[in-house]
Formats: sequence, C-alpha cells, structure tokens
Amino acid sequence: MNFSDLELDDVLLQAVEQAGYKKPTVIQQLAIPPALEGKDVLASAATGTGKTAGFVLPALQHLLDYPRNRAANGVRILILSPTRELAEQTYKVAKQLSAFTEFNCAIITGGINYGKHKDISQGKVDILVATPGRLMEYIEEESFDCREIEWLVLDEADRMLDMGFGKTIAKIGEEARWRKQTLLFSATLEGKGVDSFAAQFLTAPILVEAESPRREKAKIIQWVHLSDDRNHKLQQLIWWLKQEDVKKAIVFVKTRERVAELCGQLNSADLPCAWLQGEMAQDKRQKAVKAFVSGYRNILVATDVAARGIDIDDVSHVFNYDMPRTADIYVHRIGRTGRAGKKGTAISFIEAHDVAVLGKVERYIKEKLVRRVIEGLEPKNKEARIPSKKAKPKTRKLLHKKQQAAKAKKRAKKSIKNLD
Repeated sequence: MNFSDLELDDVLLQAVEQAGYKKPTVIQQLAIPPALEGKDVLASAATGTGKTAGFVLPALQHLLDYPRNRAANGVRILILSPTRELAEQTYKVAKQLSAFTEFNCAIITGGINYGKHKDISQGKVDILVATPGRLMEYIEEESFDCREIEWLVLDEADRMLDMGFGKTIAKIGEEARWRKQTLLFSATLEGKGVDSFAAQFLTAPILVEAESPRREKAKIIQWVHLSDDRNHKLQQLIWWLKQEDVKKAIVFVKTRERVAELCGQLNSADLPCAWLQGEMAQDKRQKAVKAFVSGYRNILVATDVAARGIDIDDVSHVFNYDMPRTADIYVHRIGRTGRAGKKGTAISFIEAHDVAVLGKVERYIKEKLVRRVIEGLEPKNKEARIPSKKAKPKTRKLLHKKQQAAKAKKRAKKSIKNLD
C-alpha cells in the first residue's frame, strides 16, 4: 500500500514525500481509513511504529474536508500528550505534515510562561498539542475554551494513566463534550484503566491493533549481563560505552538521585553525558535533548520520563542500567532504538534483586533473553533464583494447627490400641 491509496489530499501527499515517508506503516494503514470515515478509533501500537502520523494525517484531512467558519475562533483538533518531550515531537510532526497548508499549529506545555500561550484559545488554532496538567490550569482559569474542539486525540493513553492524569483528562473530555470524534492511542490495551478510559471517551470505536512485523521485532537485539554488584555493573557499562559501535546511547536509571550519581561516575571515566529527568526546567530539558540530538553528547542518562518523550532515529544502544518496575516500561525503553529501519541493541544489567523483574519481562515479550559475558568482567556469582513465595502468617498458623491436630489424632489412636 502507498500513501496515495489512503485517499489523502495532494498537499498532504506532498508533505509526506518531503518528510521522507516511503510507505504507510502497519498502524497508519489500519488507523487512517476508519478515522477518515468519521469513526472513533481505539488503537494499540508500539513505540516507533509511526502512530503520530497515524492520527495527524487524518486530522489534517478532516480540516481540509470541513473548512473553518471564517468568523469562528478556537481550537479544532486537540491532541493530548503525557510529557513535554512527546508533545514537542508531535507538534513537530504536525508542522511538518501541514507544511503545504495554511493551518495553524500550536503547543501548550508546562515550563512555558502564560504570555506565550494566552493568544491560543482566543485566536484561530487548527491543531493544538498540549500536556494535560498545563491545559487544565487554563481551563480552570477560564482562559481556554473547549467548545470549538471537533477532534480529541489521546496519545499514549496508558502512560497518561500511569502518570496520574486520569481525572484531569476526564475533566478535559467533559469540557470538549461537543466534539465529533475521538481517537485513543496506547502502547498496550491491557488493564482496566485503558478499558474504562475507552468506554468513557469513545463511541462505538473501531479497534485497531498493530502487531509489529517479524522483521521490525528483529531489529532490536536484546541480551543481559549478570552483575555481581553496583560497582561491577558500572564497570560493565563503562566498557560498553567506550566501544566504537556505540554511536548514540540512552542509559536508563530509576531515580533522579541515580542520574546525578551515574553522570558523575561517567564524567570521571572520560564519558561526558547529557541527562534528563523529571521536574527539570524547560530550558534545561531542551538544552539536554539538543545536545544529544546534535551529537554534542552521544550519551544520555535518563529516568523513565524520557522513555516515550524522545523520538530520535539514530539511537544505536539502549542500556537498562537499572531495570524498570514493570515489563511494559521495559518495552517502551528499548523502543528508543531500532527505529526508522535501522537495527538497535538493548542491553540490561541484572543484579540478584533484578531477577524477578527479568522473569516478568521474559514472560511479557515471550522470549528468553540471552546471557552474555564481557571478557575480563565475568560475574563471580551464578544467576540468582527467583525466590519462592512464602506462606502468609495466617496460612502458616493454620497449617501448624492442622499438623498438631493430626499428631494428636495419631496419639489417640495409639493409646486406644494399647488399651485393647
């Protein structure tokens, strides 16, 4: 299938060609037609599968098919994104694909002062990309009007739920209740949260689930290194970051404290790096991302705030220095590499306390990850076993009572036999 088969306007096809898109991805082939037919769409697509264009293109086609009333102001298409980084990437795609139209695209995120946002709701904005928290502030201050919104797109819905935006998005959805169409995109449709979200926002949605083709899955090579302790793990990471084939790498850690600690250790090892974490000032975020994208720094140390917020095609390696809390976050992390038709590598460092999470990851991706060693940095300890679940105190107490009762019964039988 080609983009021309999707019944898109020539100005959109021109923008698609200029952007370098060759053929529509699986999610684009599945999501664009029902969206163009005016249907609500519930879509599941992994990171890096082209889903942003999967909702931006039909949104732009809707704007072309139904021109704005010249006298009307306000926002027509609202796209909600969980993080500032993802909002900026989506805004960039919207600007890119609307290059040959006169549509006005805008962005509202935290970290930007109100003065830069105040004209958005009062003027004519065709596509607005926003983070939920900052947009809700303006709605509550009555400085943003949702009545002209025709399309509501919820991007990375599962991530927004994980970040605690459920109630905020529900309020925004209520404010935009006059909308004609809603599209919900999520990396996974598993769990009650996304189900209830879909039931609340969508009307008779078309379900779209884009399984990555085998050739796409094979683009990311994954394996693990067993680490004896934190120092051993650090030496393994440093060894890897000094290899020539590691052109651009993201190193994931659990906490902000770990970001600061690891950055200091890498700088001491002559491995200068950029860093990204939660609650950073917007100018510092942009500076860090720019340093990484430009190649001024080829190592980025990040918490999971960056797992879905960075869209860079040439990340060669992802390192799980600290394993994530859940298996789905692991999938989002490694999705930062192996993009745009390129191969990528994802390496995880496993200490004894990580074995349980590793097991969950392997069950989730239905694949046993290969254990590899670095010559000279081999682990001294064998892989830890997943601890068996201990019986709860009440269960142990009940079991003890049953055992005592059985022994008493046995003694009673023996006593009666002796009397006989």
